[in-house]
Amino acid sequence: MIIDERLFTFINSFDKGNSEFLDELEKEAKRDYVPIIRKDMQNLLRFLLRLKRPVKILEVGTAVGFSALLMAENTAEECRITTIENYEKRIPIARENFKRDGMEHRITLLEGDATEILKELDETYDFIFMDAAKGQYLNFLPDLLRLLAEDGMLVSDNVLQDGDLMESRYAVTRRNRTIHSRMRDYLYELKNNPVLETVILPVGDGVTISIKTDNNVK
Repeated sequence: MIIDERLFTFINSFDKGNSEFLDELEKEAKRDYVPIIRKDMQNLLRFLLRLKRPVKILEVGTAVGFSALLMAENTAEECRITTIENYEKRIPIARENFKRDGMEHRITLLEGDATEILKELDETYDFIFMDAAKGQYLNFLPDLLRLLAEDGMLVSDNVLQDGDLMESRYAVTRRNRTIHSRMRDYLYELKNNPVLETVILPVGDGVTISIKTDNNVK
């Protein structure tokens, strides 16, 4: 946890919560050890969606569909969500959850490797939520920038690795060093890319919010 646990608990004590269905789905995910976005990230995502009012959303990393459904429940009826998942065991669970919540008409689930699927997409999206394999974020970025509409918002979750990212790569376990290095490179690219304006926040396990800007604006 990045912030003090007591502060985290205090802040989240004001949380108004989600729908009854999402609350139940969150309990199911925790019971089955399925990672979903944390409470403070849920709050931030709801806020950003109400602020941005997107019409077309792209999500990379569906899992059991929790975040896709949270986005569907906090956007207008005309908003459409495309979400990508590669883990075969979770795909039918996500599809069933979309049906259970009556959102299957608004959410399109694409099955397969996001690296390949992203290259095939040719639409533009005004909101992209990245919550997939952390070591692949940098590889996904060129296609995400191509698909992100001007003034579009890119939200990337789990970017600080519970605070380990600020440590030397030699201070983290050997098996995590590659992800550690790639995520640092990803953050550097987000902060230095000429078409992006990015903020890094210690929310959840770390989140970046990037806006695709008109680089003629100084």
